[in-house]
Amino acid sequence: MTDVEEPPDPEADQPPPGDDHAFLGHPRGLATLSGLEVWERFSFLGMQAILVLYFADAVANGGLGMNPGTAASVSAAYGTMVYLVSVAGGWLADRILGSYRAVLWGGILIACGHYAMAVPTAAMTWVGLGLISAGTGLLKPNVASMVGKLYRTDDDRRDAGFALYYMGINIGAFAGPLITGWLGEHQGWHWGFSAAAIGMTAGLVQYVLGRRHLAGRKHSAEYALAPRAMRAAVTKIIGGCLAFAALATLLALTGRLTMGRFVDLLTLVSVIAPVVYFAVMFRSPRVTAAERGRLRPYAVLFLASVAFNFILFQAYSTMMLLASTNARTTILGFDFPASWYASALGAFEVLLAPVVAALWARMGHRQPHASNKIAIGVVLGGLSFLLMVVPTSGHGGDAYRMAAWWIVGSYLLLGLGDVLLETSGMSATSKLAPKAFSSQTMALWFLSLALANGIQAQVVKLYGEVSNPVYFGVNGGIAVAAGLAVIALAPWLRRTMHPVH
Repeated sequence: MTDVEEPPDPEADQPPPGDDHAFLGHPRGLATLSGLEVWERFSFLGMQAILVLYFADAVANGGLGMNPGTAASVSAAYGTMVYLVSVAGGWLADRILGSYRAVLWGGILIACGHYAMAVPTAAMTWVGLGLISAGTGLLKPNVASMVGKLYRTDDDRRDAGFALYYMGINIGAFAGPLITGWLGEHQGWHWGFSAAAIGMTAGLVQYVLGRRHLAGRKHSAEYALAPRAMRAAVTKIIGGCLAFAALATLLALTGRLTMGRFVDLLTLVSVIAPVVYFAVMFRSPRVTAAERGRLRPYAVLFLASVAFNFILFQAYSTMMLLASTNARTTILGFDFPASWYASALGAFEVLLAPVVAALWARMGHRQPHASNKIAIGVVLGGLSFLLMVVPTSGHGGDAYRMAAWWIVGSYLLLGLGDVLLETSGMSATSKLAPKAFSSQTMALWFLSLALANGIQAQVVKLYGEVSNPVYFGVNGGIAVAAGLAVIALAPWLRRTMHPVH
């Protein structure tokens, strides 16, 4: 776990040469990391597209028999747990594992989780979700951080590179629900989970084969603990995990830890964790005054991410439930599973990401400020929900079926907003991050996703309790207002984020 344990590689943590344009004008390491995300998102979002339907399906059909609001809430709580663990993933990469090994072990845990979910028992479903949560927490913040290491801070290709990386993510987001959705609804839910497992395994293989093209590929951590402190930390981590598992099992068996209480606990932690994390970074003596000043505008971008992702993640919960009960699943005479609607979101992002990447590359320093890109993304996310007010108005129950194009149109707005916000947000994070917290600051961006899911876990309980127009209208209106607020703060954000554009 130290530098002397591996052959010296002076280029391991350095960005590739500026003339490395081997992958569509970008460093070839971008192909390796994008390829990994294709398969990771194939498995994660392929499973996510059918998870809420599996929870809500009748036990006789192989589901868990939850009511729709509970199914959406539990699905959101799972998302909360996934991104909460990303904090530990960032710390482990910085202090113990190094980015490369953190991503590798994260991928292994994700694959094991999906294989566990392929076993048709409820107990293995929860085991699998736990493994996927731990693995994603290791993989997601660190693979995004490794993308940032491919570029120097002043490289104008950085935003375009993150857009291409995000296109790779959404190739998997498009393909995953097509495969898992068809298998889940025609062969059984656990067949769909099996396809997700195979996808993650493929991603791991290509990641290992492309290692030599990556910056941050050395085995040791960049800010590794001293050997004695590292052994103590590893012992405490393993002991803490085992103690937590034992306590949770005991409380569940005695009836004190119910599913509802667990969801509420995760929401509470999702609120507290980012507050504590910001406080730690602001007070750390390893953070310079200039870096501390750039953390203030980053807090605004963090809240904007929360507002947008609160809408985005419902594409895989309330929107899936709406599609399964109130949307037509036939286009031009072709019948398709309701979960295929989730692929429309990925398809739009695949198509739009290269357009956005080319636009930013062409504009260079003339492109909009990162805060404005993020604000527009939030507004588009809110509009995607406001659009759903129209087809759901004047109807009640499950007797009506809206045309497929309403949901497809909503996903078009959401997809464009996602490309604008997530690529700019991840890129800005890699540039605003204090050097001593590089991987952990990327984890902080993912904590915004945890908070979005934590809030969603509570709000979606209202789905089915209030009318659909009210539900989508109020949530969409709040998101639009949040985006407009960020636009109003643009002058202050440009000044305090300088020299980051």
